[in-house]
Amino acid sequence: MRLKFFGTMTKEQKFGHLAMLAASVMWGLMAPVSKAAMNSDAVSSLLVADVRIFGAAILFWLISLFTKNEKIQDKGDYVRFFFAGLFAIILNQCVYVTGVSMTSPVDASIITTTLPIVTMIFAAVFIKEPITGKKAGGVLLGACGALLLIFGNYLLPGSTASASQSGHTSSLTGDLLCFFAQCSYAIYLVIFRDLIKKYSPITLMKWMFTFASVVMIPISSRSLALTQWTSISLTEYAELAYVLICGTFLCYLIVPVGQKFLRPTLVAMYNYVQPVVATAVAIVWGMDRFNILKIIAVVFIFSGVLLVNRSKARNAEDNARG
Repeated sequence: MRLKFFGTMTKEQKFGHLAMLAASVMWGLMAPVSKAAMNSDAVSSLLVADVRIFGAAILFWLISLFTKNEKIQDKGDYVRFFFAGLFAIILNQCVYVTGVSMTSPVDASIITTTLPIVTMIFAAVFIKEPITGKKAGGVLLGACGALLLIFGNYLLPGSTASASQSGHTSSLTGDLLCFFAQCSYAIYLVIFRDLIKKYSPITLMKWMFTFASVVMIPISSRSLALTQWTSISLTEYAELAYVLICGTFLCYLIVPVGQKFLRPTLVAMYNYVQPVVATAVAIVWGMDRFNILKIIAVVFIFSGVLLVNRSKARNAEDNARG
């Protein structure tokens, strides 16, 4: 059987894969950076969410001033922008950050690996995207790789003691919130696919973050007023800046490119790249060590992406998009 991945793709598909890879790398880096920022008493999980949502709304409006104005084709699309922002931003970002603050990082990492599985199920139910053997195998292979990255250190001799000293405990409520956030983003990927293809990333995100900001104002106004801004160090401001510019603005700017040219399940598969990046950062920062298990995990993850990319879509049009 002839192996095909990048060789037979269209230019648009290649852009889609590169966009999702770049976003996954930035999101993977954001996990340790945001966690470091929240270690400060002055930076709460709600403040991180506020910085992402309000800050991104401002940045997308600013960049829209320097691009061609795109007319909203249907007034009903404003309603769809609202619900897209609700699922992709409010119920995903805010709920997940809250869940992470309540549970252990290991639990949160495990739960994020459910996104491709949930997306595959929702895509089959709502847009009748078939669950082929290759697609299911690819999703499960990627999940095995991600779980191996997370639990790999526990399998090595002498690692149990250091693993148990993480200082974080599991929480059922936090775990459920993290899982709910994955379901919310999966719904966005599937239900709002037509809206994503209809508008440019700047127009799409400008309105999604605007409506998300409107929802967040009554939730965050008191917390923002009580924030001790002078107690936040320059390092923590730099970490918040990364969360806003790289982990939110740039990611949400390029992710719609991937969503436009790739199928929802394949887009969700790039979620498995994030633990690869997080592990690489931990090794570079001296927080972890490189070993054979990590090599196997990376091979599993990218083999899973390859299998899902080669699986058949609902029709010829979707197959053409990858």
